[in-house]
Amino acid sequence: MQNSQDTFKKIISHCKEYGYIFQSSEIYDGLSAVYDYGPYGSELKNNIKNYWWSAMVKLNENIVGIDSAIFMHPTIWKASGHVDAFNDPLIDNKDSKKRYRADTLIEDFIANKIDKKITKEVAKARKRFGDDFDEAQFMSTNPRVLANLEKKAAIMERFTKAMEENDMAGLKAVIEENEIADPETGSKNWTDVRQFNLMFATKMGALAEGADTIYLRPETAQGIFVNFLNVQKTTRQKIPFGIAQIGKAFRNEIVARQFIFRMREFEQMEMQFFVRPGTEMEFYNYWKETRMKWHRALFPESKLRFHDHDNLAHYANAALDIEFEFPFGFKELEGIHSRTDFDLASHQEYSGKKLQYFDPELQENYVPYVVETSIGVDRMFLATISNALTEEEVPDAKGGTAKRVVLKIHPALCPVKVAILPLVKKDEALTSKARSIFEQLKFSHNCQYDEKDAIGRRYRRQDAIGTPYCVTVDTQTIEDNTVTLRERDSMEQVRIPISGLEQAIAEKLDLRNLLG
Repeated sequence: MQNSQDTFKKIISHCKEYGYIFQSSEIYDGLSAVYDYGPYGSELKNNIKNYWWSAMVKLNENIVGIDSAIFMHPTIWKASGHVDAFNDPLIDNKDSKKRYRADTLIEDFIANKIDKKITKEVAKARKRFGDDFDEAQFMSTNPRVLANLEKKAAIMERFTKAMEENDMAGLKAVIEENEIADPETGSKNWTDVRQFNLMFATKMGALAEGADTIYLRPETAQGIFVNFLNVQKTTRQKIPFGIAQIGKAFRNEIVARQFIFRMREFEQMEMQFFVRPGTEMEFYNYWKETRMKWHRALFPESKLRFHDHDNLAHYANAALDIEFEFPFGFKELEGIHSRTDFDLASHQEYSGKKLQYFDPELQENYVPYVVETSIGVDRMFLATISNALTEEEVPDAKGGTAKRVVLKIHPALCPVKVAILPLVKKDEALTSKARSIFEQLKFSHNCQYDEKDAIGRRYRRQDAIGTPYCVTVDTQTIEDNTVTLRERDSMEQVRIPISGLEQAIAEKLDLRNLLG
């Protein structure tokens, strides 16, 4: 656990040191759970959004994009259920004075105390029996595994019932009876559980006393739903079709920890896919596999997993998370939800306006069902950095080894694609040539020119930034118009003609390498 905490601290420190993420309002001692993206962070964030938008909108004829407003009519949030039901069950530890989400405490207890015991038993058995090991049979017959599965089922049944019935006393009973402790101090001295609405309210109008209360949107999805017919009619889409959106959302998170994993101001990438009622599970399974494939293009399969929801939201008939193994454990990265017709039907009821689709094949009107894919840009950013930050031993110039810190971000997403480095700063012929190469490449790629410090130190800085390719201009360049192209991960260096440089780099950086 300590190693994981150390890793997470290194990620946070690296993001600050190399211009990826800064604490918001830092010179005023910061604003809790709010962060600013620096020069390299904003580039990486935009590249992640472009990767998602390309996969969703550019590659699918039946998915279009919108950009809806943050401010929306307040009745929208009544219709969506956010005014009455958008709450977190919170509990305080009396000794540590720390505040936690009660549901998260219970879920983490199941994952860390019960699931890990089962996994450990399975791993021991697999090692003992080797190729003859039958995991399904072992899981169904081993007494220790069965006892833990029974315990988990009993806790989940009570937990789910308490969440569905809004039973705060029932949630506290689950915590106390299972002796769930404060994860930081081990104290079990808890307050009662209480609900807290997460929406930020503000006023719209010239005078506060005569103004209407409106909300900063807690999700981007509702902007899609209320524009369903506008989009369908203007783009002449036929069901099934999707509407995608990237935008800011705001939640008054009382328990906001783990860096940018849970913030009060964040960005979502959501796509709502409208389908004929009765076909939703077909598309639910399709998007489940399609979205996992998108993640596997970036991350190793061992760091990803599906997690089915035991406690479904009020609008869903099926839901799962794609989880990523962060330094603090497997956590939600993206949600796939079958939302039924709840949203459109509810907005139809509250607005008094029909939100129906005329199906030319069936010759009838109906309210479509919706399959949602929703991913946080900030969580995707954190997953990308967590997967990329590497410390390794590499050969040094003296025949020994040295430590190298490198961000192994996929080249198509890197904030800086190419660094142009003259070997010697004081040689005007080299700097002039390097500048001309920079001017040539900057129209195609985000490039950086760097002539300060020894070449080895410049390589290390570009490694830490995550730059996949460095172009070094030396005396041979002046003679034959070739340069050294250095690859970040392997540190391999090859000579290449300047005339072929742009095409060679473009092929390596092409987003199609991820989307193909």
